Amino acid sequence: MSSPDGDWQRLERRTVLVAALVMAGVAAGAGLPTALGLAGGMPLWQAFAWVLAGAVPLIAAGTGADYVRWRRTRYRIGPERAELHTGLLLVRRRSLARERIRSVDLAANPLLRVLGLVKVRIGTGEHSDGESTLELDAVGKAEGERLRRELLARAASEPGIGEGELAALDPAWLRYAPVSFVAPLLGGAAAGGVMQVSEWFGAQGKVIDWVGDRFRDTSVLWTVLVLVGAFLVAGILGALGLWIEMWWNYRLEREPGGTLRVRRGLFTARSISIEERRLRGVELIEPLGVRLFGAARVDAIATGLVDDEQDKHADLKVLLPPAPRAVADEVAARVLRESVAPTTAAPLTAHPRAARTRRLRWALTAVLLPLLVLTVLGAWLTPVLLYIAAAGAVVGLPVSVVLALDAYRALGHGISGAYLVARSGTVRRATVALQRGGVIGWTVKQSVFQRRAGVLTLTATTAAGAGAYSVYDAAEDEGLAFAAEAVPGVLEPFLVACGGAVPLPALSRTGAPPQTPALSSPRLRPGGPPRG
Repeated sequence: MSSPDGDWQRLERRTVLVAALVMAGVAAGAGLPTALGLAGGMPLWQAFAWVLAGAVPLIAAGTGADYVRWRRTRYRIGPERAELHTGLLLVRRRSLARERIRSVDLAANPLLRVLGLVKVRIGTGEHSDGESTLELDAVGKAEGERLRRELLARAASEPGIGEGELAALDPAWLRYAPVSFVAPLLGGAAAGGVMQVSEWFGAQGKVIDWVGDRFRDTSVLWTVLVLVGAFLVAGILGALGLWIEMWWNYRLEREPGGTLRVRRGLFTARSISIEERRLRGVELIEPLGVRLFGAARVDAIATGLVDDEQDKHADLKVLLPPAPRAVADEVAARVLRESVAPTTAAPLTAHPRAARTRRLRWALTAVLLPLLVLTVLGAWLTPVLLYIAAAGAVVGLPVSVVLALDAYRALGHGISGAYLVARSGTVRRATVALQRGGVIGWTVKQSVFQRRAGVLTLTATTAAGAGAYSVYDAAEDEGLAFAAEAVPGVLEPFLVACGGAVPLPALSRTGAPPQTPALSSPRLRPGGPPRG
């Protein structure tokens, strides 16, 4: 543990043992098939002796390199800065001002958990190729918890209000894992993995022949359906396993001082902290399969969240895994300290029919163009392509129309107290509740086709989350009035009223519709804000 005066500290000595065990596992994984291959030309004991002779220096070299890293790594948490020095030939000295630190995340894979260690990742939330992050790999579990509390210590503005557990795991949520897009992807990966491994061992032809023998008296259609079903089952099992590993022991808490903490993980334990003062809203995500079962997940829109490139399963912004929509709304309200979630507090403004026409046009074009290519090639090369094109038309056209209409019904925007709300998407429907005070600008886009249809796309720019959230294909007048009302003072200098002499009316800051003359529909001023 570091002393109050900020003395230099070393990482936990057991990290060298972790490196030795990892290198032993790598040597065993590579050595076993090598030994079996050598056994074809020599006695088995001799093959294992050769492999062992190569494994020992490999393990020793890896362990020695990590020992040097441990000896040459020091860290210090002072009153003003957090510092890390490491390296032998190339010494790196990095430090972060404590006032800029936005996140302290803990992670421990199964090996680290057995040895009582954690990896500590200290970051400022800036995208600067890792220069804004200090990583301590690894320290004791107690030391990691102490560092997290010390570096994220903040004075609570409202002590005791809304603190404690906000959400905890319900095992029934596991039923949403098989209907996610992960299941078919894992099924395809399983099929590819079988073929790749069989090719490594020179047995791919035997695998194909074995499958052919099993379905020798079965039609091609049934063979394809059975194989697809088998790999889909494998994908579902994989999705269930992945969900359990990622979300078991899940708990969302609000700690004293205003820090949201997400803890989860079965084998690899993760602890992710988000300062509440950096929170700018939430996003309800409803992938198609999950939405059909009435569920949604909750993501945080916050500054200082940078994806972990080394851990693709980190999901730093996810506050709640797919859960019943009522639970998601309740958690969103608790996170934002609202009595009712902004995503459900008020009905959203529907978009004009021109938006529906545009989505139908896009959907039909996306289906008809490939079908046209197949038809031309079929007429030129083989009738088989014509049959494929016909089947694609029978299946693809109705599906595309249904998805387009669903995408149109999803469109909506509105204002709910201190938040602006925007919804869009069909395959991945997202409902964004963004603090109006967190919007730093608006981008108005209008293509030639949008101009003819009388719609435009508004994009709210913010320093949090994805950085930009859009309202797609809103009616011109409604969209501009919404943007001006949601964030007063930003867009008004660029607006003029229809009719020339009628000024743009004052817009309410509370979300109440202003009393405006019929001639005062806002328009963009081509020349920008008035001068003088």
